Amino acid sequence: MKPTKENILTINAGSSSIKFAVYEIGEMLRPLLHGVMESIGTENTKLIYSRIQSDKKISTDIKPVSHDEAIVILLDWLEKQDEFASVKIIGHRIVHGMHHTQPQQITPPLLTELKKISAYDPEHLPGEIKLIEELGKRFPALVQVACFDTSFHTSMPLVAKMLSIPRRYFDMGIQRYGFHGLSYAYLMEELNRLGGNTAGNDKVILAHLGNGASLAAVRDGKCMDTSMGFTPTSGLPMSTRSGDLDPGVAWYLMNAEKISPQQFSHLINDESGLLGISALSSDMRVLLENQATDHHAAEAIDMFCYQVKKWIGAYAAVLGGLDTLVFSGGIGERASEIRSRICEGLQFLGIELDERRNRNNEETISSDKSKVIIHVIKTNEELMIARLVCQVLNISLEYDPEGP
Repeated sequence: MKPTKENILTINAGSSSIKFAVYEIGEMLRPLLHGVMESIGTENTKLIYSRIQSDKKISTDIKPVSHDEAIVILLDWLEKQDEFASVKIIGHRIVHGMHHTQPQQITPPLLTELKKISAYDPEHLPGEIKLIEELGKRFPALVQVACFDTSFHTSMPLVAKMLSIPRRYFDMGIQRYGFHGLSYAYLMEELNRLGGNTAGNDKVILAHLGNGASLAAVRDGKCMDTSMGFTPTSGLPMSTRSGDLDPGVAWYLMNAEKISPQQFSHLINDESGLLGISALSSDMRVLLENQATDHHAAEAIDMFCYQVKKWIGAYAAVLGGLDTLVFSGGIGERASEIRSRICEGLQFLGIELDERRNRNNEETISSDKSKVIIHVIKTNEELMIARLVCQVLNISLEYDPEGP
């Protein structure tokens, strides 16, 4: 199966944003259009997009809308774009896939299964299901494929999956799943492309540091552990998510403050992390600009760097050493000061930055003497979705050495 001049639409739906991209299928996947509807549900909702031939970003303000209304607005807009006329396949990032290890074509039974597990990820799955259903109603002839964010982590050993609560809950599916899997799969492909000491058979720590942040420990190409667990709220402190939290805090707040489960969920997902500690902003760029005069902003940065450093040390222990460290995500790719502060003091693991390379955001930022190779790689979940779609539908591609 090898269509010519047919396009793939990729959809990456988050709790407050929907990213999209259109790729033309040929000898390789050629990007045509990409964009995002961001800040859904707020007064700052925008549709931002660019076409590859011009790479000029166009931004359009959208009136405050619900997530369901945003879906309709986005699909109405997409349908009017020239690139959409040739779309034959739609690939979706599905955040929670339970035990699914491979992407698969979306069928009514799969959709029913996703609805049954939507309580496992109420922040993402309902919106993703709504998108699938709306696209199915509008364009029933188009093939839709689910690409599961959790599938990268299904190789984790049992000891890394289990939670220390009564076993009956594990039998119900309550365990550590891990997320950011599509990003991690892309980063591993990029490491294999780079070759040399960064091939897949290494002891690798991947750090996806963005609005959502997590780390993964990979050995021999397989995930051995990851910082996010049962939900994407766990692990590192993030822009607005708390990360790991003593469960006693929930008990205390529900009793002393009389907050409801819904209020607690909002607290740890939307009011915590960098925003909660700084009482200023969830944006690392704003915190860095204000750290010299705002000690709460400085404390938020310190906490973030400390926690990432701690997880790197823990995962070096899991892997029995470390060969490669990768920074990715918005913070990991662009905040050289954060990378420097994370790596500071990790010389005992063989980590040594070249500060000039780091400041310049070069692809390799480790010094020539460093025992651990340190890379900065821009992740591309949308491209990974398109590649996986091609695998599922047996569409052959020829990749050049630099990738599509």
